Amino acid sequence: MERLPYAQRMRNRCIAITVLITIIVAIVHCSTKEDLPASNVVESNLAPLPDSTDETIAANDTNAFYDTTAFDTAAANPNGLAALKGIEDEDFENAKAKDDGTVSGNAAAHIKSQKDPYLAEKIDILLHRYRPDLGVILVVDTRTNEIIAWGERRDDQVQSKPDYIGRATFPAASLAKLVTISAAMESNRYSLNTPIPMIGRHHTLYLRQLRVPEKYNGPTMELSEAFARSANPPMAIVGKSVGAKRLTSAAAKLGYNRRFPGNAPNASSYTAPDTGYGLAEVACGFTTSTTLSPLLAAAQVRAILMKKPLEIPWARDMAPYAPQKPIALDVGKFTENTYYGLREAMLRSVTQGTAHKHMSTKNMARKNFEALRLGGKTGSLDGNDPAGRYDWFMGFAESRSTPSKSIVVIVMQMHKEIRSQPATQVAATIINYWAHQNLDIKK
Repeated sequence: MERLPYAQRMRNRCIAITVLITIIVAIVHCSTKEDLPASNVVESNLAPLPDSTDETIAANDTNAFYDTTAFDTAAANPNGLAALKGIEDEDFENAKAKDDGTVSGNAAAHIKSQKDPYLAEKIDILLHRYRPDLGVILVVDTRTNEIIAWGERRDDQVQSKPDYIGRATFPAASLAKLVTISAAMESNRYSLNTPIPMIGRHHTLYLRQLRVPEKYNGPTMELSEAFARSANPPMAIVGKSVGAKRLTSAAAKLGYNRRFPGNAPNASSYTAPDTGYGLAEVACGFTTSTTLSPLLAAAQVRAILMKKPLEIPWARDMAPYAPQKPIALDVGKFTENTYYGLREAMLRSVTQGTAHKHMSTKNMARKNFEALRLGGKTGSLDGNDPAGRYDWFMGFAESRSTPSKSIVVIVMQMHKEIRSQPATQVAATIINYWAHQNLDIKK
C-alpha cells in the first residue's frame, strides 16, 4: 500500500493525540469532581510592590483586593453563591406567599420581629453561608428611613442583637472619599468632569504621585471617575487642593465627629491635618484614624438620595442600638449641585467603577438588574479593632419605574485568614431578594 503524504500523516497524528488527551481529561474530571474539598479559597494578602526601591509604599490595594478570579465563579466557594443558583424566580414568589408572608417556623425570634422578616431571613441565610469573621448587614427604607432588616455575625455565630451596627471602630477606608468629593463640589472649584492628574497606579499613594509638575501634560482622570474607580492619587490631590477646613466641614455634614442622642450610633472620627502627606492620606481614605459605623454609613447614603440633612435610621424595636423614632439633626446640608454630583458619582461606581464586577447580572436576575438604578461605594483596608481586613459596600437600589421604592444597603465585613464573598456581591444578592419581593416586574 502506498504511504500517505507526509503532511496528511502529521495531521492524522495531531487529530489522534487531541482525541486521546480529551478522553483522558474527561475521565480524570469525572473521577475527581466529587472529591473536591469543601473549604474556602485562601489567597495571599500581599500589598502591591512599590514602583521603585527608593520610596516606601503608602497604600495597599484598597479596592482591587477582592477583584480576583477566585470569586468569578460560585464554585470557588462551595458555601457561597453556588448554593443559591437553584433558586428560581417562582421560588421567591412561592416563598413570599407561604404562610401569608411570614417566615419559616424555625426562624429565630430576632428575625420574626424585624420590619421585613422575609428579607431578614435571607440575610441570616447569607451570614450562615458565607461565615465572615465579622459581618454587619443593614437595609433601610429610603422614604421612611426605617430599618427594615439587619443581620450580624461575629464570634463564629450569627447574633440575635445588633450590637455592632452603631459601633464606630471600623476604618472607613475608601468610603471616606465621599467627604473629599463633597468638599470639592462645595468649593465650586470642581465639577464631576474636572480632569485630575493621574500619576502612577490607582491603589498606591507615593509622595511623587502628589507632586504635579507646573506644566503637567500627563494622564488625567475626571473627578467622578476617580471616585468611582477609587483612585487614590487624584482624590488625594483634590483633598490637598480644597484643604483641611473644607474637608472637615463636609465631614461634619456627613455626621463625623458628632455625638448622637443615646450614643446610637457611636461617634465616627474624621481628622484632617492642615497640610502634608497626612492630609493626602485622609482625603483618599488610607488611614485607620478615619472610622465609620454602619448606621452612619446608611444615614449618609439616605441623605444623598433625599437631598436632606443627615438623619440616623430608626427602628421601633432596636433600642438602644438605634433610635426608636426619626430624629432630625442640625448638621446642615449640601447644595443641590453637590447632592446631584454625589448621586451621579455613586451611580458611576456601579456602571464603570469598583462595584461594577459584582453588582451585575452575575449576582442578580437580569429583570431585576434592568429594573433598578444602582449606586454605591466600595472600600477595603486593614483595621485593628477587631484586627483584620475590612471590606465595605455602601449603596442604594431604586426602582426605575417607581423611584419611591428604594432601599439603602450597607455591608461591612472583616476577614482574617479566610475571606468570604466580597461585600459588593453580598449586597447584590440582598438587593436581588428585595427586588423579587417588592418590584412588580413582568416576566
